[in-house]
Amino acid sequence: MRLAFLPAYTPELQPAETLWTLVDEPIVNKHVATIDALDETIGQRCAALANQRDVIKSRAGFHWGPKIANAN
Repeated sequence: MRLAFLPAYTPELQPAETLWTLVDEPIVNKHVATIDALDETIGQRCAALANQRDVIKSRAGFHWGPKIANAN
């Protein structure tokens, strides 16, 4: 295993950065009255996205990303 330190402010090198638009979708341009309501909305969105692996993979999977190795 080797650690790879990425330069600061390089969202193109951070696959998870591309997922924020999916997570923020239910709250964009909407008023959220309380932090608890925001937490509930984002929690529900994350739970829904957890079942949409193809959507997440299409957004976060880069062609140059590491491949999953077989343990066998």
